[in-house]
Amino acid sequence: MELRRYRPADCPALAALFYDTVHTVCRRSYTAAQCAAWATGQVDLAAWDRSFRVHVTWVAQADGQIVGFGDIDPTGYLDRLYVHRDFQRRGIAGALCDALEAAVPARPVVTHASLTARPFFEARAYRVVRRQEVMRAGVLLANFVMEKP
Repeated sequence: MELRRYRPADCPALAALFYDTVHTVCRRSYTAAQCAAWATGQVDLAAWDRSFRVHVTWVAQADGQIVGFGDIDPTGYLDRLYVHRDFQRRGIAGALCDALEAAVPARPVVTHASLTARPFFEARAYRVVRRQEVMRAGVLLANFVMEKP
């Protein structure tokens, strides 16, 4: 597995990985309706590309296949962190998170962690600030605002 910086040509593959991960890996913690509201399959690729280019964005590859990605903004907000369903528990999320946390000096690092991701972030010394519910397409989704000093 190798980490590299984001390239605009990656955007469609990252959107597909996001959709697939939400509907498979996150399905353990959320209902089908919640996953459908979270990842509709209708990503605004131009908006995602803009945010990936403004943020520090890392892409994980294995044998030429994109297997994960993550991004963090200059204020320390870790926005997205997703790993392909077939590459879970291989250290990819940890490697991405290490690179993202090191990329910006801002502290604390803050993320909005899903029910699925909460244990991963807790193991990395993030603490829950609060539980929240966000509305997506008329469906409530629980997550956690978490921070790492």
